[in-house]
Formats: sequence, C-alpha cells, structure tokens
Amino acid sequence: MAITTQTVEFPSNGGTAGGYLALPESGSGPGVVVVQEWWGLDPSLKIMVERLADAGFVALAPDLYHGELAAHDEMDKAGHLMQSLPADRAATDMSGAVDFLAGHDAVTGDGLGVLGFCMGGMLTFLLAAGRGDKIKAAVPFYGFPGPDSEPDWSGLTAVVRGHMAENDDFFTPEGAQALEKKLRDLGKDVELTVHPGSGHAFMNPMNALGTKDDELAARCWAEATSFLHTQLG
Repeated sequence: MAITTQTVEFPSNGGTAGGYLALPESGSGPGVVVVQEWWGLDPSLKIMVERLADAGFVALAPDLYHGELAAHDEMDKAGHLMQSLPADRAATDMSGAVDFLAGHDAVTGDGLGVLGFCMGGMLTFLLAAGRGDKIKAAVPFYGFPGPDSEPDWSGLTAVVRGHMAENDDFFTPEGAQALEKKLRDLGKDVELTVHPGSGHAFMNPMNALGTKDDELAARCWAEATSFLHTQLG
C-alpha cells in the first residue's frame, strides 16, 4: 500500500473548482488544505501535498489559478498571475476546498488544518480567519497579510504556528513580528518563528529561488506535521 493521489473537483461559487488530493496509506486521517505559492499548483506543491499524505493526513491543494502555471524561471509571470488572481474567487475556492474536505469520508476529526507557502502563507491567514468554524490549526510559511490586506481577525479561532525567513524582501521579519504582536494582543494563539539565516522559499523542494535549506526544511516539516497531529488528531 502507498498514498493515493487524484485530481478532484468540488463546488465553488455556483460552479466548480479543481484541486490535487492525496490520501494516506491508511486511507483516512485529519484533513489539511494546502495553499499554493505564486507559481500555481505546480510539481513542487504537489510534492508537499504528497508529503502530508505520507505523514498521515488527507491533503487537498485547490488550484487557485484554474490551470495556469508559471515556471520557476518565470517570476514576472508568477507575479502577474498572483496580482491578477481575483480575491473573491480565491476565497470561495479555498472555502469550497474546506467544505469538500470536511465532508470527505476519509477525513477524521471535527476540525481541519491549513498550510501554505509564500502567497499561500498569506492566504493561510485569510482562510483561517474566514473559516474559523472549521480551521483549527494553521501553518503559514514565509507569508502573511500586510496592514493593507488584513482580514477581520474576530473569526480566527485556529492555533497558528508560522515559519518565516530572516532574509526576505517579500515578507519581512519586522512585519511578521508586528502581526504576531497584534494577534496576541487580540487574544489569539499565534507564534511566528523567524529562522535565522534563512531565505524566502527555504522549504521549496525544487529550490525555486536558490534558497533551499535542507536541514531547516526537515526541522520545520517535522515541527509542522507534529503540530498538526497534536491539534487535529
């Protein structure tokens, strides 16, 4: 036996959205939504979905770009795709993924997790705030909303354990620390760890920006999966 993967469709905003689903060898486990980097639902993100299944989770990455992709040497295209992503469509697609997982026969427990990278780290916060009825644990990697894009935090009920990069021009350590303080002051259970010496995208398995750190990535992954199991079962 091994993990199983498939492309799925689920209702979203009166239509359908797609995604990449991976089930663990056991056939069931806690559910985790995985949110893409600005490249799209590319091979590197599918690897992370499969790794979650290897760790015992039912993992689903919604395809927020609806089939469009940018290669890792197409940063301008990736930026364009990210800037062109309709915020309302992304929100409904992620919420549809939550409902799909929550109703899936393979998913155990009452709550779900969300984990995302870069743009997906920022969207992890937004989804956790918007779907506090289902999202009980959130793991954002090197991404968070800035002051101009923060959601209504009153809906955030998840425990948040984030992993940020020290050398990051996209999402600065100072910004992460300010957001952590703000959310803690609001009574939220949030820890955003800035890893010394790390660069943006240090987890990316294909080393998209040349900043991959194998030792740090392994340590953060072990912490993230342990945290998700603790929170979700």
